[in-house]
Amino acid sequence: MRRLHCHFANCLAIASLALALAAASNALAAEPVTNGHHHGNGAATAPPSYVASSAKPYAALVDDAMHIMNEGMTRAPMTGDADHDFAAMMIPHHQGAVDMAKAELLYGTNPVLRRLAQEIIVTQGQEIQVMQLELKKQPAGPPVQP
Repeated sequence: MRRLHCHFANCLAIASLALALAAASNALAAEPVTNGHHHGNGAATAPPSYVASSAKPYAALVDDAMHIMNEGMTRAPMTGDADHDFAAMMIPHHQGAVDMAKAELLYGTNPVLRRLAQEIIVTQGQEIQVMQLELKKQPAGPPVQP
């Protein structure tokens, strides 16, 4: 009975976390950072969205997360201001960790690693919000010329 109670509590915690993440993801996606120069040669378009679904195997989910993270970091707007550029690149980096943690929660069975994945989702999601707020506070600087 105790094991069933723990399993139910874990499922409830994961469901609550998923709802909070969905709300945070929607809020974060509504406010992209797009000013300034981008590392890449392509247009300033947002990278594709990550979808954690058991319709794909774990390896494909991690590959998707890495691709989107690398694309986001490559396209991060650079101004030459260390604080701005750090935050602009760390946002997609942290989002990549969040996305990989979602894949762990779908497929992972190790309770320690699953708990770590939950913590990554929460803490790095909060750090993304902090960096986005700090970027909003900064005046728009001139972009760095390639």
